This record gives sequence, C-alpha cells and structure tokens, in this order.
Amino acid sequence: MANLSVDRRTFLAQCSAGAASLAFWPQGDHSPQRPHFAARARRVLYLHMSGGPSQHDLFDHRPALARWHGEELPESVRQGQRITTMTSGQKQLRIANPRCRFAQHGSSGAWISDLLPHTAQVVDELAIVRSMQTDAINHEPAINLLQTGAELPGRPSFGAWLGWAMAAEARDLPAFVVLHSQWSGPKVDQPLYHRLWGAGFLPAQHQGVLLRSQGDPVLFLQDGGGVTRAVRAQQLATMAELNAVASERFRDPGIAARQQQAELAFRMQAAVPQLVDLGTESAEVMALYGPAAQTRGTFANNALLARRLLERGVRCVQIYHRGWDQHRDLELDLPKQCGDIDQPIAALLIDLRRRGLLEDTLVVWTSEFGRTVYAQGDLDGTSYGRDHHPRCFVTWLAGGGVRAGRQHGETDELGYNVVRDPVHVHDLNATMLHLLGFDHEKLTFPYQGRDFRLTDVHGRVVRELLA
Repeated sequence: MANLSVDRRTFLAQCSAGAASLAFWPQGDHSPQRPHFAARARRVLYLHMSGGPSQHDLFDHRPALARWHGEELPESVRQGQRITTMTSGQKQLRIANPRCRFAQHGSSGAWISDLLPHTAQVVDELAIVRSMQTDAINHEPAINLLQTGAELPGRPSFGAWLGWAMAAEARDLPAFVVLHSQWSGPKVDQPLYHRLWGAGFLPAQHQGVLLRSQGDPVLFLQDGGGVTRAVRAQQLATMAELNAVASERFRDPGIAARQQQAELAFRMQAAVPQLVDLGTESAEVMALYGPAAQTRGTFANNALLARRLLERGVRCVQIYHRGWDQHRDLELDLPKQCGDIDQPIAALLIDLRRRGLLEDTLVVWTSEFGRTVYAQGDLDGTSYGRDHHPRCFVTWLAGGGVRAGRQHGETDELGYNVVRDPVHVHDLNATMLHLLGFDHEKLTFPYQGRDFRLTDVHGRVVRELLA
C-alpha cells in the first residue's frame, strides 16, 4: 500500500488548490519595464509638505485680499462648495489677508512671499503650478489620492511604481527611500502611515524603505554578537538554497522578494553607515544647507541625505515634512515651518545643479491640498488659522525636463477657485511619469482581473510644464 502521509503545509496547499485557482489572477511582470520613450529624468526627489501649506501666504499672491480683509466670503465665490466641519459651524467665514509681503523675483518675475527668501533666489529653476486641484477635503483620502492615485488605501505608492518600472541603479541601497522630518515647533500628531510608501499589489520588494531619525537608521543594522560578515554571508547563501526549493514548490513570488530583501539588507549594513556619515562633506556644503543639517531628523539633514542617496543611485527619495496643518496660530507657526525648509530646499537645487544631477533629477514640492482664504477662528485675534481647501493649491517642479521659470495656472482674485489651466493630482502624476519616460496609460499592472495604473482612469500630461 502506498504511503499516503503528507506534511501539514502540503495537505493544506493541496486541499485549497481548487478554490485558490478560482481566486488567483496572474500577476504582472516583476522585471523592470521598457520605457515608452526617451526619459528626461532618471530619478525623483519628492518633497511632501504634510498637512497642507497655505498657498495664500507663500506662492499665490492675490492683491485683492488687502481690500477684502475681514469681509465675509461671498456666496458667489463659494458657490455652495463643501467645507469641512471645522469651519462649517462658524458664524462667519472672514477673508484673511496674509501678513507677509510678496515681491517678484528672478527673470521669471514670480511672486514669492518674504517667508521664503532662499527659495526666491532660485525661483528661476522652478515651474510653479498655482492651479492644483484634488477631490478630497480631509488629510487621509487626500494624501492617499496624491501618493497612490486612489482615496482608499491599498494601492501602490508613486515611489513603488517607479521602483518597479525602472531598474535599480544602486546595488547596496533600495530603489525607494523615505525620510521623515518633524518641524521645529511643538510635536504634531498628524499621522504618516507606512502604506503611503507601500507597494500595494506590486511585488513587495518595491515598497519604500524608511530611514529612521533616531537610533540606527535601519533596524538590525548591526548583527548580533559573534556573527561575523562571513558567517552572515554563509547564512544568506543557505537561505537562498532553501528559498529556491520553496519557490519552486509553492510558486509564491513573496519568497523571492524576501530573499532579495535579505540580501539587500546585508549590503545595506555596509552602505548605510557611510551614507549617514556627513564627515566627508565640505564646510562649504554644510554651510549651504544651514546649521540644522548637523542634526539628525531635521529637514536640512534629510535634504543633505537625499542628495547623497540620489548620487548613490537611489531612484526615488521622498521627504515628508510634518506640521503644516495650521488650523490655528498661523502667524506664529508658518514662519517657523518655512524656516525649516527654505534654506535646505534652495541648497538642494544649488547642490544638485553644481554636481550635474539636476538635469536628470525631477524635484517635486507639493502637499495633499491647500488652505482656505478665510480664517478659521477669530481673525481679530492672533491665534487664527486656515482650514483645508482642495479647490486650489500650489505645487512646484524643477530639474529633469521641467520648463524652468514657468508660472502655470491662475486662481480668482480671492484665490478660492481656479480660473485658468487647472491641474488635477492625476495630471501631476501623469506628467511626472512622462518625464521619466512612461506613458501613464500604458504603465499598468494586472491585478484581480484588470489592469491598474497610477492614474486610475484619469490624468493628462501637462505639456506646458515640459521644457
């Protein structure tokens, strides 16, 4: 009589094979994709200002606000548009003129707030979009939409799409690296979830790797006592043999992904300490980024790390800078927030330009939405703020293939609605992919019976932003 004994794993796999085959849909290609046309950019530096900076106080100069200051927002402007529950109960929606001053800068004549003096010096590198729009009015769906193309969580992030589509240049660092910085004011509780840089349904190895600002930049950077590099290498070789057998047996793509990540982690143990050691940077470079560059976790330090990551072959570096959700204390907090980012961002553009990297590095500065032109709270006091505003906000791009000095789009005289050249977040993602050599309608991945893409079924390339 034949031996019918089987182990538990095999038994369950065989029992579920019929049902699983009904639920399983073929997955997409794990290998890098062939570009659809010549790329202008080879890498991306994505600067996300988490919370929503006030465009009225930074980039969208509306002189009419001075005479409208303190007046009720006209219904003819609002047109019944939805506002959040944080201000819908206010008796008045009074227009707040910015207390900062605007001036034109550079040969482009772009209007920039005096809260951003260093950015003003490099404004001719920027293509400023003043007509950005989104569909969501609250943080979580809005940031999901911007980062993944869908308001509900679970889709792949932009960096994961890029990591999957383009072959990694760095052998000892991930293709997609994420950095967090906390603003210099009081601690904020605006959450940032790991799914924002997740791989979704793409192969797991394309998710972003977060470098921590405290302790070791990566967990388990050091091996345990008595484990040498040679021993660890032998462990990985043995693991690879076992995983090869398991992969052949179970046909689970996650097995190969885990092996690849284990091998990458081994190489990162040598590469990351060199990456975060700024001792090789010159005094001139450190001064360019400002004194805060010496302190881990600051935006300035992360900006310098971002440049080091990009020049080492990382495809996408994303910095999240928190604290922009200024529903109150706008006059007190906004200058501090701008002080965190202004000099380092200008330094990044200058540094990348000097090193010949800006030509093929796409730099993007954006947020999930903007802020209202009317005040949240008592406008006559000192603690007022601005509420969420999805109808229009500002994004700027620079570098790889961007039309430097371009000022795109226009809002009405109160900065409440877009009146010319609207740009949806799907359009932004389509344009970014275009600069990287991909047609956003053709860059798809099969999942659950249909092809998915970053821009869902929307999006157009904003060709006016292309050089």
